[in-house]
Formats: sequence, structure tokens, C-alpha cells
Amino acid sequence: MSTSVRIDSGRLQGLATVDGVEFRGVPYAAPPTGDLRWEPPQPVAPWSGVRGAEQYSPVCPQAPPSPNGQSEDCLTLNVTVPQGTTTAARLPVIVWIHGGGFELGEGADYEAADLARKGAVVVTVNYRLGLLGFLSHPALADKPGGPSGNYGLMDQQAALRWVARNIGRLGGDPGNVTIAGQSAGGLSVAMQLASPGAKGLFHRAVIQSGAFAPVQKSLARAEQEGRAAAEAVGCPDQSSQCLREVPVETLVANQPLSITPGVVDGAVLTRSVGNALATGRFNRVPIINGVNTQENRLFTTLGLSVTRGATAVLPGPVTAESYEATIATNFGVSARTASFVAKAYPLSRYPSPAQAFSVLNSDANFSCPAFVLDAAAATWVPTFAYEFNDAQAPRLFAPDTLGEPYAATHQSELAYLFDQPNAPLPGELSPTQRQLASAMQEAWVTFARTGSPSTPEVPWPRFDLRSRQVLSLDDPAPSVERGFAADHRCGVWAAVALFGTTG
Repeated sequence: MSTSVRIDSGRLQGLATVDGVEFRGVPYAAPPTGDLRWEPPQPVAPWSGVRGAEQYSPVCPQAPPSPNGQSEDCLTLNVTVPQGTTTAARLPVIVWIHGGGFELGEGADYEAADLARKGAVVVTVNYRLGLLGFLSHPALADKPGGPSGNYGLMDQQAALRWVARNIGRLGGDPGNVTIAGQSAGGLSVAMQLASPGAKGLFHRAVIQSGAFAPVQKSLARAEQEGRAAAEAVGCPDQSSQCLREVPVETLVANQPLSITPGVVDGAVLTRSVGNALATGRFNRVPIINGVNTQENRLFTTLGLSVTRGATAVLPGPVTAESYEATIATNFGVSARTASFVAKAYPLSRYPSPAQAFSVLNSDANFSCPAFVLDAAAATWVPTFAYEFNDAQAPRLFAPDTLGEPYAATHQSELAYLFDQPNAPLPGELSPTQRQLASAMQEAWVTFARTGSPSTPEVPWPRFDLRSRQVLSLDDPAPSVERGFAADHRCGVWAAVALFGTTG
């Protein structure tokens, strides 16, 4: 493919690499600045001449800032086209939505050459984050009582519309688009499945560690929090004019600890994602859904917890004395229920209270919600479940201070799909881990191409409620597991959800 390509808004000059061609920092919507702050994304103004697309663009404002700089003018995407692709190739397209709790991250965190080499055009997207992307406030609604918020999700849909219009000129098939993402990116995929506005914009979906927030906030609650945010940034009059004049640094400095679980605003989302999937009222496409062995392990080491769809600060170190109290605080349950949970995860079974808490917190907030999502989705569409289990995966984001036995945790699988140039810690895959990475990349691209991730090398059965087969992605080779729900004590968490306690 030529490095010079004309798209609907003008001509681009991309970058030739040893693996193909990349187009970086391509605008898919107008800068959401000034009066367009907290507005739906608007069309890009066409340009004359040639626009350089060799460098990554500044990212959406966040803290800490990106090495690529940051700006409110951030609605851009990056396209990786594999070597030898022609404009007539019509390769499957994978659109990657980054994670980071809707507060951090960028498309440039994910170098997609290895994934693209398996036979796909890969697009990574920047979208509005933090208060700029997800503030709900009545002053921002078009009419009294109207929807507000979810601007970042609107951005993702605008990027998908750009793909539909332009990816055919870059060797991709606009009729075969897979959306994929991890963590908040995985939750974004689930939200786009549930969003009426995303209908027809994609044809397959991959949810990685994104089932942790099946229930979103009401608009009333989100707007109440929005009023508090307006006070915090210096807008006691609660006006849209004041909010649009707040310096971006002030908005970033006053972001809440957690943007997730998101909001049912009434427009982008009309119901929570769990309800949408359970009732079949979603964009019905084949789904891969997966989770890592012990997702909350990373957060436990940082003194945090992802619980009930949101990030929270743990009250202190988890000790034998504080174990049940930490459970009660973390889940918002009674001492009686906390005692029931503690008996299901007795400290005698684990090398430390922190490890015990990490396991139960991961089961409750990631593994069992993923299983519920599998069961719901499989009622309506082909669904393929996985658990990433390589305990020796590189720790690229924080040292593992919990000690042995180690376990795959949040973000562990990303190094097997992408190079991650901005990861804070070094790490390399072993030869057998590289084999696992190749098998995973092949499965992801096969799924994008056909709707099934099964390959001759790695057969991947569909999930159904009778067999409950989940593919264990582990070094040296994937294998099918059938005891996922029992291994993660999902019966315990079903009892907690239904009854609060069993006694």
C-alpha cells in the first residue's frame, strides 16, 4: 500500500515501516473545544494539500500526561496496515478501544504490527476521558431533563463511522469490523453492544476484562455528582458557560477517583449493559468475552479495589484482624455477610490475608460477572469465553508485591496481543510465551475474519450453559476448562447478590 492515501477529508501521508504502513494521528472528528466541549463529536473540516500522519497526536487530557503530549484537540486514531496489503484487499478490521478507567490511556499505547501481520487492519482510537468525556450535568443537556454525559462513548461511535467511510481505502473491509477493548475499553465494547447508536457500526465484539460493571448509574445520580464536580472546579452557578471556560488543568485535577461504572443517560445508553445482554436488547454479533485469573491482584498491590463497577481505595492493609471488616467495607455488606464470605475463603488456604482478599475480590468483581455475561450472551449470539492464566506473564505496570503463588492479573494478557511502548516497567516474553502470543493473535484475527476464534492449532468451543467450556490461555498451550464457575466460587457470589447472606 502507498503511504499517500486520500480519505474523505483530505490526503494523508503515512509512515512506511518494516511491517507495513501506519497512519498516525488521523482526525476522525472536529476538535471538541470551546463551544464544542461536552457536545457530540462533529465532522472534521476538510483540509487542502497533504496532512502528515507519521507522528502520534497529543492525547486526551489526563494525569499523568502522555509522552505524546495532551490537548483537548485529541479525537484522532491510528491505522496499522500489514505489509503487502492493497486497497482491494478487504481485510477484516479490528478497532481497539483502550482501557484506563475512562481516565487514562491512548491508542499509541498499543503497537499493533504483530496483530495486523496475522491478516487484519488494526485501528486504535483516542476518545475523551475523565470529566471531559463523561461529565453528566443538567446544564449540558439540550433540553430540561434531557440526556447528558457519555461523550467518550459518542466519540467511539464517531470513530466507527469514520472506519465505515474510509477503511476501504486503507485495505480494510467496512462490512467486517470487530470492536475490541480491555478494562474500561472492554466495558466500552459492552456499552456499544448495548447502545442503539452503534447499531450496524460493527460486526463482532471482543470484551477483555470488561464485565466488571454490568450495572450503570442512573442519570439522576450522575447529574448529582456532576453538580458536585461543577462546584469543585469553580462553577457555583452551575452554568454551561462557566463549565466551558474552566481550564483543562482544573478539570483533570478534579476528576473523581472512578468514572466507571458509567451512566444510563437515556440516549447513548438506554439501559444497563447487563440488562441489555440478559434480555437480548443489544446489537447481536458474535462475542469473545474473557477475564484473567486474578484481576484484582494488581489493584490490591496498589491499595485499591475494583468493586461494584468502580475503583475504590482500600481502608488499609489487609490483615488477619481486618480481613472481615475489609470485606464488609469493600462490598457494602453486613458483618454477617462478610463472615459468610470469609468462611468461603478461609485464611488458612492462602499464604497471606492480602492474597486471600485478592482472590475473593477478583472472583466477585471480575470472574463471576464474566461468567454471567457469557451465559447471557450465549442465549442470543455465538459466544466464546476465555480465561488468561499465564502466571508468569510480564509485570509491565506494577511490581507484584503479594508474592507466590503468582497469578495472571489485570492487563497481563495485553503483552500477548500488542507491543506496549509506554508501559512503565520492562518485560519480555519467553519463547513459549511468544508461541502463546502468536496463537492468541491468530485467534483474535480469525474471529475478526469469520466470527469464530477457533483455529486448527487451537480449537475453541462455543460457550453454552450445558457444557460451560472456557478456553484457558496459558503457557505453553491453551486448553479447555469446564470448572470455571466452581473454581471462582460463583455460587457464593450468587448467594451474596441474592440474599446478602445465607443464614
